[in-house]
Amino acid sequence: MPKRTSDRGSILLLSVGHSCVDVYQGAVAALVPFLVAERHYGYAAVSGVVLAASLLSSVAQPLFGALTDRRPLPWLLPVSTLLGGAGIALSGVSGSYGLTLAFVALSGVGVAAYHPESARVARLAAQRAGAGQGGPGVHRGMAWFSLGGNLGFAAAPLLVAAVVGTGGLRLTPLLAVPALAGAALCLPVLRELERRRAAGAVRAPAPVADDRAAFLRLSLAVVCRSVAFVGLSTFLSLFTAQRLGGGPAAGTAALVVLYAGGAVGSVLGGALADRWGRVAVARRSYLVAAVAVAGVLLVPGPVLYLFVALASAGLYVPFSLQVTLGQDYLPSRVGTASGITLGLTVSIGGLASPAIGALADATSLRTALLPLVLMPVLSWALFRTLPEPVVPDSEAEADADADEDAEAGGPAPVSR
Repeated sequence: MPKRTSDRGSILLLSVGHSCVDVYQGAVAALVPFLVAERHYGYAAVSGVVLAASLLSSVAQPLFGALTDRRPLPWLLPVSTLLGGAGIALSGVSGSYGLTLAFVALSGVGVAAYHPESARVARLAAQRAGAGQGGPGVHRGMAWFSLGGNLGFAAAPLLVAAVVGTGGLRLTPLLAVPALAGAALCLPVLRELERRRAAGAVRAPAPVADDRAAFLRLSLAVVCRSVAFVGLSTFLSLFTAQRLGGGPAAGTAALVVLYAGGAVGSVLGGALADRWGRVAVARRSYLVAAVAVAGVLLVPGPVLYLFVALASAGLYVPFSLQVTLGQDYLPSRVGTASGITLGLTVSIGGLASPAIGALADATSLRTALLPLVLMPVLSWALFRTLPEPVVPDSEAEADADADEDAEAGGPAPVSR
């Protein structure tokens, strides 16, 4: 199965490339302490820097998705990767606040341009890699693709600390290295995609009607999931230090567990969905997450770390599944669906953090975090209304037929 082997290699390259892009999403927040220390920015100033990257990126993703729905733009992968890295690399060079905002915004645009098109290309590789193996393989492949992004985001603080922590903001140009690596990793994938297209081994999917109502309910579920995860990750370190003592080390350990559980959940979601279906797996995962978040807030002692791991896994198992569900609910607008599920809904969920902080100031941190238990419950309730999309002809079978036609020299319609 040499072709399927090459498709698995494409998924691996795309996953690592995804890490190289998403490291710049996490890098903005990681730069905040250094901007405060070296440039004496206040809270409002650093909030503006973070907002310039995160909000612009999240809002722009659906726009880039709509653009790629009109015409596939695979060249966006290396170009957007370089833009994401260039913005962060230049952010520490000038002492001007305006230029810092502009460079961080440039990085956000690069991140926004990358995700919709990369999700489309990753799905193509994933569906082909799984053909003929008793299941579509799409969920598992997309889970690995999502895992790359999660790991990149989690690695950002370590990378920034290693570079900027040793030499100051003047060394931010060194942060361009992941972008150069990520852009290089895209090129073999794009060459393989073009070879398949030239050989006629890429079929146009059978037309399927959009289910906009289901997509809207899915988007609301993603927002609820985002409120829970962003709220938990923002305040978990402080909460753990309060509950267990041990100072910052205890809080940092909880964050490590949170990110590690997310990595496990991302991969586990794809494997479970291949067996039981995406909707069923996501629904059950949200129930686990609700119980686990309650355990984090209410159960005393070091067992808190166990509940953090369960909460993270429960919230991340549905992560990649929601991306492919969105694509299947809006099959005529795959790029737009990817941009919304990967970008806009996540950003909207993050807007709840200031409200949590304000409530914590007025009451206590535990009281402010308790409403997070309801968020996965709401996601579960919304998933109970969602159908499992049914594709008339299996993607895997269509791709296997296309391979056979190409090898035999027979006709195979090329998608446009």
